[in-house]
Amino acid sequence: MHFKMFQSCSLIALLLATLCAAQTSEGVKLPDTPIGRTLGAFLAAFNTGDIQTLRRFHAEHGDNEELAQQDIDFYGQSGGLKLFKVIKSSDFEIEVLAQAKQDGRWLQFIMSIEPATPYPVADIRIHPALGPSDTQPSNEPSKETMPPPVAKNMTEAEIASSLRAYLDDLAALDKFSGVVLIARDGKPIFEKAYGLANRAKNLPNNIETKFNLGSMNKMFTAVAIAQLAQAGKLSFDDTVGKHLPNYPNKEFAGKATIHQLLTHTSGLGSYWNAKFEAKKASIKSVADYLSLFAADPPPLEPGKKFQYSNSGFIVLGAIVEKVSGRSYYDYVRERIYKPAGMKDTDAYEMTAETPNLAMGYTLEGAGTGPRHENTGSRPNRGGPAGGGYSTAKDLLRFHIALRENKLLTKKYTDLITTGKVSMGGGKYAYGFGDESINGKRVFGHNGGAEGIASDLSMYADLGYTSVVMTNYDPPLMTPVVRRIREMITLSR
Repeated sequence: MHFKMFQSCSLIALLLATLCAAQTSEGVKLPDTPIGRTLGAFLAAFNTGDIQTLRRFHAEHGDNEELAQQDIDFYGQSGGLKLFKVIKSSDFEIEVLAQAKQDGRWLQFIMSIEPATPYPVADIRIHPALGPSDTQPSNEPSKETMPPPVAKNMTEAEIASSLRAYLDDLAALDKFSGVVLIARDGKPIFEKAYGLANRAKNLPNNIETKFNLGSMNKMFTAVAIAQLAQAGKLSFDDTVGKHLPNYPNKEFAGKATIHQLLTHTSGLGSYWNAKFEAKKASIKSVADYLSLFAADPPPLEPGKKFQYSNSGFIVLGAIVEKVSGRSYYDYVRERIYKPAGMKDTDAYEMTAETPNLAMGYTLEGAGTGPRHENTGSRPNRGGPAGGGYSTAKDLLRFHIALRENKLLTKKYTDLITTGKVSMGGGKYAYGFGDESINGKRVFGHNGGAEGIASDLSMYADLGYTSVVMTNYDPPLMTPVVRRIREMITLSR
């Protein structure tokens, strides 16, 4: 388990069978489903703030007891969580609005579990959220933040018109700032920019603005690894130690495989620790990231289960460097961005003057204060796990390059984009998510953190691409992505 406020993160916590958890102490009724009972059980254990209770929780459910320390770290940041309302729920995934007891900050809390007993928790994502417009707990979503109903069988012109009206309304309420693009067979049918890229300079976003990708760089790392596999330079079954013989944790390196790193089943967590906080302003290389965690034991045994892992993709970046003999940044620039025509994609350093780059803005206080720049939460330079920059048009070019097999053969393109391990309502492939929306297959990746949210959705059988990029917090992107996915999949 690894918690980090306002970052995409993963949780290893299993069902606490002795607790019913249909009703929380705050009076919000959770659904009587596997995910509802699991969330209630976790909150009951987490809100004790007692490390011994959490250690017993993990021990009783097959986890490493030391995961309790990471629970306590997040408890120290939040003071516990108060559930306010259920936004959306299925049998195996739930999205709720919660409040940190320590400072009243509002949080979007999304939990997913594996769809089989004992329903282990597959993933938890925590993002800043807008506060509710009412003051009483409710299980009903706020009408103010929900997208309007989507009509079926819309023409492309109707999709564009409906989306334009929806985004114009959001932008007028300062609930969206960024770029949205929809294309069919590589040709845009909708593209428009909203809001400001830089408030201090009063510079507007435009269709060529570069936005922070968050975790979306994982797709590029996966393609790089697959290119090396296609060339016969490595195998997905190779251990970490085969290519990184000097990896500090020898036991991990001898067990964990490239396949496990790519599917978030290596046992590693994420590098958001005290070392990261101390060094993030000076990070420039993959080695800088690797030094944050490589000597530490992983939270889980390799191969045990899915646990979203940013650290795992840093290790993959180090393998790319070792096998190719080039820096990770040079490799992806020359072997992925250049052949795909992605001229505005790279891992720019914060200290560099990069033209047409969007500054991220996050809400202060309890999610209702003014927006401020997110520079304090970002590392100096992104890497194999995320934090690079791109544009909506470059992400469209990336999809075209994948589809036309410019980066990999069809065999390897299919291999990395086809789901392999369960992840809530979908599956995770090699650096790509893979799910079904209204019976239509959609693969891609998203990313989010304070003042950062981007999504690339590729509709495998329909020929569509949708890109949403914003320099606001992730909850303001989520309904836009959902609406676009609904419009496309219900109309084709």
